Amino acid sequence: MTHNSRVATVVPWSILMVLVILNGLVQEVSAAGECGRTPIGSAAASLSPCLGAAKNARAKVPPTCCAKVNALIRTSPRCLCAVLLSPLAKQAGIMPATAISIPKRCNIRNRPAGKKCGRYTVP
Repeated sequence: MTHNSRVATVVPWSILMVLVILNGLVQEVSAAGECGRTPIGSAAASLSPCLGAAKNARAKVPPTCCAKVNALIRTSPRCLCAVLLSPLAKQAGIMPATAISIPKRCNIRNRPAGKKCGRYTVP
């Protein structure tokens, strides 16, 4: 086999391998949801201290809830919206409009005020 025929055989296989690897990376990135690689159920579970405040607009928001919400807003504000409007939240009896008011009730300064969260506007 000559040098040119080896190159002609190796180059297409190399290109094919690169394409397969890139395709896998693209699928992996697109599989990440609003909460990145964190499953929405895990993100929702981390907000369990907020359950009472998410069901009742008059309930005092616990400091642990405020800390969790603040951390989630800093790292992934779209994740907070996804969690609060998820089917899991609905099953838990969370009122979306009440839950979306938690960052304001926690006096979080850099909250996504005025942004849409589903059909709700973050106060």
